[in-house]
Formats: sequence, C-alpha cells, structure tokens
Amino acid sequence: MASPAPVSAGTLLKQPSFLFFLLSRSLTRFASQIGAVAIGWQIYDLTGSAFDLGMVGLVQFLPTALLVFVAGHTADRFERKRVVQLCQLAEAATAVFLCWGSYGGWITGVHIYIATFVLGMAGAFESPTIAALLPLIAPQGSLQRATALSSAAAQVATITGPAIGGFAYAVAPGLPYGIMLGFWLLAMLLTGGISVTEPEPARDSETSDDIFAGVRFIRSNPAILGTISLDLFAVLFGGVTALLPIYARDILDAGPMGLGILRAAPAVGALIMTTILARHAINRRVGMRMFQAVIVFGVATVVFAVSHWMWLSLLALAALGAADTISVVIRFSLVQLSTPNEMRGRVGAVNFLFINASNYLGQFESGVAAALLGTMASAVLGGVATVAIALLWMKLFPTLRDVERLE
Repeated sequence: MASPAPVSAGTLLKQPSFLFFLLSRSLTRFASQIGAVAIGWQIYDLTGSAFDLGMVGLVQFLPTALLVFVAGHTADRFERKRVVQLCQLAEAATAVFLCWGSYGGWITGVHIYIATFVLGMAGAFESPTIAALLPLIAPQGSLQRATALSSAAAQVATITGPAIGGFAYAVAPGLPYGIMLGFWLLAMLLTGGISVTEPEPARDSETSDDIFAGVRFIRSNPAILGTISLDLFAVLFGGVTALLPIYARDILDAGPMGLGILRAAPAVGALIMTTILARHAINRRVGMRMFQAVIVFGVATVVFAVSHWMWLSLLALAALGAADTISVVIRFSLVQLSTPNEMRGRVGAVNFLFINASNYLGQFESGVAAALLGTMASAVLGGVATVAIALLWMKLFPTLRDVERLE
C-alpha cells in the first residue's frame, strides 16, 4: 500500500486536535477504570458472590448487543464528536446517581446494575464513534503510531485510575463516583475542541442508510473477520479481570488498595509496549506478530492464575497487558485502514460488539466458572483455552496469518 512518509510521534503530539483527542480519551479512561474498581468492589462487598460480580460484565454488555447496529449507523450519520460529547454527558449523569446513592447509604446491587446498564448504553455509542473519529484526525500514513499514542495515553490513566479508585473507595464509597463526574465533564469540553482533517462521511452514498452494511463488509474480508473473532474468543476465556477482587481479598490478601494496584499492572506493561510501538511501528509479519501476542497473553494468564505472590502476579499481569497492546494496535489499524470512511462507524460498532463480548461476557464467564470450579481452576483453564484458540485461528484464517504490512 503506497503512503506518504511516516509522521513522527513528536509531530503528532504538536497537532491540537490530536492532543485534545488524547486528553479526552485519557480522562474517559480514568473515569471508567475508577468506576470498574469501585463498582466491582462495592458489588462484592454488598453480596460476597463471585456470580454477582460476574453479572456486572453481563449487564454492561447487553446494551452493546442490543444497540450495535443503531450505534454504528449513528456514528456514520451524525457529527462524530457531538455523539461522543452526548455519551460523556450521559456517563457524567450516571456518576452523579452512583455518588448520591453511595453517600446516602441507600444504594443496592440493583441500583448499581441499573447504572452499569446506562454506562453500557453510553459506551455502545461512544466507543465505535471514537474509533471512527481517530482516522479523521491522524495524518495519512500515521494511523499505527497514532493508535499507539492513543493507547499509551489511555494506559497512563489505566495505571493510575485503578489505584485512585481503590484509595478513594477506602476513604468513602461515594468518592470515586465524584471523581468520575469531574473527569467526564472535562473530557466533554476537550472533545468539543477537536476538528477533523477531512470531511465527515457522505450522507448520500448507496450504503449510508444500510445499518447492516458493516456486517456484510466484515464477512467479505477474511482478515478483518479473523482478527476481531480471535479477540472475541481469546479474551472471552482468558480474561481474569473479573476475578481480581477475589484474588485481592482471598488469595493475595491485598485489600482495596491491592486491587487497585493489580488492576493497574496490565496497564504498566501496556504503556511500556505502546511507548515502543509509537517509536518503532511493526513493519513486517504483522499477522504472525498478533498471533504470537495472543499466545503470550494466554501463558501470562496461567502464570497469574497459579501465583500466590504479589510480585509474580504483578509481573504476569504486566506481561499480559504488553501482549494485549500488540494485538490491539494491529487489530485497530488493520480494521480502520481496510474500511472506507463512510462505513467506519458501522464496522467499528460490530468490532466493538466483539470486544465487549470478550471483555464483559468474559467477565460473566469468569464469575460463573469461578463459582462452579473455583477461582484458580477457572483462570488456569481460561489461559490454556486462549493459547489453543490462537493456534486454531492460525489454521482457520491463513489470510490474517500472512498479513505482512499495515501501511
């Protein structure tokens, strides 16, 4: 694929719109990570049930499954940054509800599930819209670096966000939600300062009103189908995030602060890897590199599952985060570069459905499996399944395995 000379990371960071995008996404990630710690610990504190903890993932996933096609069509039909701002406003309002209920002492598991469902609705629209917005901000030939920088900015928030959430919850259960409110409001203001470098999608194209065009496009492209389905099934079985409150309290005896540190560990590894990728893009055998990263992800999951030492658990989670970052950067760049601008919202929505299915249904699966098999056995089997899926997908999707370059 012919492309202009690559744009350096330093040049990208000097562009105001890209900088606003990074700051807005970082604040949004701050808020979501603080919320993940607070909601997870609060649910487990109220119920003491691994099953109820897993239900948080299912409740947050349902809006994505129900709204996937509407969300994608919205991202392609309306001004993308305005859609993102409306989503951030809805998230801020939900944080007000959670803060009020926690300080008032009347909040219950049902209230938290309702708030989680609303956050899932906002995320169903926000995430594919953000994904479709980035290619309009990044100069041609720089999407892989822009994706790495975007991931790095989000990971900085992911490193400190869980620790802030754990500390704030230890001070007062309502405090994390108050912090989330401020971050989402500021992110909404920053999003308003973004301007795109090319026109918004045309409204009169043949597929502009076809909400299922994204599905047909993905089915016709084996490399895209392979990469998003690999993420779905690998993380569905290999994710251990839902079990971190159990590990923190019952296995590692680390408490709320320890939970925040555990949740931050994958982001430390991810930040290191995104820093490397921002300077040194993957220029050859990108398909094989993604499969190798998924295998490392599975192995690191097994190491974490059997660890009884905090230092080893943190190392395993950091390796897991670094491997996942390689997969994310390749997947995002491959999908965006292979998709026409006027369809990026709908394709991104389907991609986000797969991502949410892997994250939130994986959280539900982990909670159910932990309740039936035990926490450690569930996590070990998940890591082994991830490795097996990566090996199987290498055989099923040779087109993806043989992808040599992205840009």
